[in-house]
Amino acid sequence: MNNLFISLLALGGTILAYLLSKWIYQRVYTPLLLPVFVATLLIVLVLIVFDVSYDTYMIGGEWIHKFLGPAVVALAYPLYQHRMILKRLAIPMLAGTFIGAVVGVVSGGLMAKLAGFDEELIYSMVPKSVTTPVAMDISESLNGIAPLSVVFVMIAGISGAMFYQKLFQLFRLTSSVGRGVGLGSASHAIGTAKALENSELEGSISTVAMILSAVFVSLTTPFLISIIM
Repeated sequence: MNNLFISLLALGGTILAYLLSKWIYQRVYTPLLLPVFVATLLIVLVLIVFDVSYDTYMIGGEWIHKFLGPAVVALAYPLYQHRMILKRLAIPMLAGTFIGAVVGVVSGGLMAKLAGFDEELIYSMVPKSVTTPVAMDISESLNGIAPLSVVFVMIAGISGAMFYQKLFQLFRLTSSVGRGVGLGSASHAIGTAKALENSELEGSISTVAMILSAVFVSLTTPFLISIIM
């Protein structure tokens, strides 16, 4: 009964934090108030103030985690709608996503190494640009810290969704292919959600890039990390 109450409290509190963050975002529209970012801060603040451990929160929070898989599968619908266009764009999407995957792994590993992080932290950071379940599996295979990899994944996703517009303006990136591949390969599901807000085509391309990035990062990380280290 006690666990049931904790589960309901954690689940309800998380949903409430997101709805409140979304309400704020709609009224003060700025990338710095991205709902997932504000909601995360609110939840962390509540946990700290009331001295609630992460394990206790996850009694209920794990149910949200379980919906990650179905949420990703639901992205198949816009893929189906734009399947003919995606077929024509297969080569640039494959090339762009592969380059993005390699850059994501190498940049994370090199920055962590230059910062003086130990090997365990470096192995936890390198899969930062892929979706959470894949990042955790890659981290564990490298003897990294899977929960810490989740934190790095969130940072990559949230920062990409917050600052992508400025970066696209800086590099004058206007095509749906480039924008979708960039968001999907660098900011995984959170970036894909932002791409879907822009257009279904951009969201579909981002979805493909996110999936391909998970495959490319899984295959290339062991080789790339051996060069970095």
